[in-house]
Order: sequence, then C-alpha cells, then structure tokens
Amino acid sequence: MHRAVRPDRRTLLAGVLAGATAALCGCSSTRTSLVAAGASPSLRPTTPSAAFARLMEGNQRWVSGNLHHPDRDPNRRQLVAQTQKPFGSILSCIDSRVPPELLFDTGLGDLYVMRTGGEADGPVVTGSVEYGPLTSGTPLIVVLGHQRCGAVKAAYTSLRDGKPLPGNLQAIVRSLRPAYAQAVRKGGPDPVETMARVQVTLLTADLRSDGVLAPLVSRGSLAVVGAFYSLDTGKVEVLTSAPS
Repeated sequence: MHRAVRPDRRTLLAGVLAGATAALCGCSSTRTSLVAAGASPSLRPTTPSAAFARLMEGNQRWVSGNLHHPDRDPNRRQLVAQTQKPFGSILSCIDSRVPPELLFDTGLGDLYVMRTGGEADGPVVTGSVEYGPLTSGTPLIVVLGHQRCGAVKAAYTSLRDGKPLPGNLQAIVRSLRPAYAQAVRKGGPDPVETMARVQVTLLTADLRSDGVLAPLVSRGSLAVVGAFYSLDTGKVEVLTSAPS
C-alpha cells in the first residue's frame, strides 16, 4: 500500500496566506465596486461638532444647487438593511417644503427624522427624539423651525381669537401656547415668525434639560441645536446651542 503524502507546514502556511489574501482582495473589490456605484465612502460623524458640520455643509450645497445626493442608491440600501446608526436626529415641521433629508443633502440611514405641526411636542415626540442618542449614540439633535409656518399661524390665530381648532388640531395649539405667550410679550412686526422662532428655542431648552438627554449634553457627547429654515433662500440659520 502506498502511504499518503502529507503536506509540510510551509505548504500549509502558504495555502492559508493565499486564502487570506484572496479574501482581503475580495473585500477590497467589493468596497471599490460599491463606491464606484455610488455608495457613500464617507465616515459617519461621531462627535456633535462633526455631525453639525456635515449637516451645514449639506445645507450649503442645497442653497447653491451643487448637490451630492449621497447615500441614495441600491448599494446604500443594502449596506443599512440590517442595522442603522444615523449621525443626526431632526425634529421639524410637517410642512411639505421642509424635508430635512433634502435641505441637508443627506441620504438613506443618515438621519432620524421626527415631524409634527409647528414642532409641537409631547411624550411620544420626546421619546422619539431620545431614541437616537440612547440606542445609536446619535451625537446631534436639531430642532428645525421654518419661515411662514402654517401650523404656527393657525395656533397663533386660535389663541389670539379664543377659537379652538377642530379635532386633534387643538392638541397642537395647546403645545404651542407657551411660545404664543412669549411671542406676545416680545412683539415685533411679524408675530407668527416670532412665535415660530420662540417655539424652537423653548423646545431646544426643554430637550437639553431632558432627564435622559441632559447627562449626554453635559458630557459633550450630544448637542441639541435650535435652527430656522428660510423658504425663500433654502438656508438654515442657527438660533441656539451650535457645537463649537
């Protein structure tokens, strides 16, 4: 009988290295093909200042029209299909002219987005805002008001005239009452815009002092920023608490 020939250690080691090299090349080729096909090669911002800078850079592209449209293709969809880790959470209005993903030139898996009429708040809304920082380490929250807000105008008129709105629209009015009271004290030529801006600053302050978010803000791992969007120019103006 013939004895089986056993490969020596050098031969085995060469085979292992060859397999590892092939695997690495395959991974590299896959990543190269994803990037070439449009998948975003940029790293996720992990600090409040980096996340804020990413958003504002995107808004500058929106204003200028030089859009990158990142993270918006089937490859990106596959990359985030099993897990997500957005770098920002945006609480904005339901207004059809203020889509956060577009005006910040972001894409799939980049942002948590909560939208309510006039940024009206409540336990479910606050819980939704808390979700990103508490489950994904999201380093940035932006409360985004906007110019000529219909929900704020309706609430302002309802409170001024003492006429409740129908159905659950009155819940929005109740949520915005503190902003209305402060806007009346402030005065100004456009009380509705004043109220919209006040709502952003009040809600930003509330979130910064929120029981579970405040420790993250104190440690510097989370920033809560108040901002205001111009329908005319497309520009996002910072109202309060921008990270340095």
